[in-house]
Amino acid sequence: MKKVTALLSVMVLLLLAACGGNQGASGSSDNGDEKVIEVWHIETGEREKLFQEVAKQFEEDHDGVKVKLLQTPNDAYKQKLAVSMSGGNPPDVFQSWGGGWLKHFVDQGNVQDITDNVDQDHYLEMALNNGTFDDKVYGVPLGLSLDVIFYNKEIFDKYNLEEPKTYEEFTEIIKTLKENDVTPLALTNKTKWPGAYYLMNFASRIGGPDLFESAFNREGRGFDDPAYVEAGEYIQELVKMDAFNEGFNGIPYDEGRGRQLMYSGQAAMMDMTISFLNNVREEAPQFEDKLGFFVFPTIAGGEGNDTQVGGATGPVWSVAKESKNPDLAAEFIKALTSKETAQKFTDRTGTLAAVKDVVPEDEFVKQFYEVAQNASHIQMPYDQTLPPELAELHKDTTQALFGLSMTPEEAANKMEAKAEELLE
Repeated sequence: MKKVTALLSVMVLLLLAACGGNQGASGSSDNGDEKVIEVWHIETGEREKLFQEVAKQFEEDHDGVKVKLLQTPNDAYKQKLAVSMSGGNPPDVFQSWGGGWLKHFVDQGNVQDITDNVDQDHYLEMALNNGTFDDKVYGVPLGLSLDVIFYNKEIFDKYNLEEPKTYEEFTEIIKTLKENDVTPLALTNKTKWPGAYYLMNFASRIGGPDLFESAFNREGRGFDDPAYVEAGEYIQELVKMDAFNEGFNGIPYDEGRGRQLMYSGQAAMMDMTISFLNNVREEAPQFEDKLGFFVFPTIAGGEGNDTQVGGATGPVWSVAKESKNPDLAAEFIKALTSKETAQKFTDRTGTLAAVKDVVPEDEFVKQFYEVAQNASHIQMPYDQTLPPELAELHKDTTQALFGLSMTPEEAANKMEAKAEELLE
């Protein structure tokens, strides 16, 4: 009898688990008349608080709807979402950066086409393009970041340095700082993406803004283009000048050691996204008075100019194809990217909005806004645009360039060979 009772108990538990596991796309079933929209994201701090406020308002405006927000750290998030997509149990709404990372899921048939659900004129065209494939919208952007070189104004004043416009002026600054025992450039490149900005910037300045698109779309130029080889040579020239802090290739960005070099005055400059301003305000608010920035310098004879800048979209919001409530999920991402939400986003998080006509109130952020407004081209990060396998090779070969363990020709040839395999 005990065995029968135990068996029945197990069967009941399995039945309950099966019922609870039949959750469809969102990972949380609709309870009775209540519809649940599950949203996965990586954000913390003010960004997360803002999402919570939008979710609460959405619930108040939609009877019988529950919005379930789930935050996961960046690296773990990427793996978790990939597993949930392949397993057929993704959230209703998920965050990405657009580009190749999102397109990978689109190509698998895992993302909802939301072209008819959104007003495309609501968003900045260059930002919306990062979530649009074959003229269909699969993701809408809330934020827009830029890549600039931050510097310590106090150090520049001390040694009579001015913001450089050209690479020659840039290297003269590096030499002066080295002579005075100041690390010119803080770099934490264990995670590879910080150093990748240098390759992207050098390549754009040398080969022009169309270089990457030509290589990516297989339209004539390749990843072994002379401009990519030359970009690698410039990186290695900086390394050989000792322009970076010691051990840079083994230091992860998230630990904050590179930022501490800036805050303490041990390093004078750092090439980073405008999220650095938020780091300053959270970690060393007294440093903000010393903080300045300039766009990446131009290269003599290069095809690029200083109106062409690096940037990134994020968060980009998408709806999973498996969502049980796709129209409701699409309505929620419209709320997440409304002009009201976008204004709060830029004013509370110190970054830019990817929504039109949203002007920052913050004086420092207004400077970023002016750069974006005057930009003739915004180059999205290669690792967020390329297919995952090629994106990883891009980061690996660039890190190897910084480590002087690979020649620029070898790096370029490896990238082109893999591109021929994956993109042709």
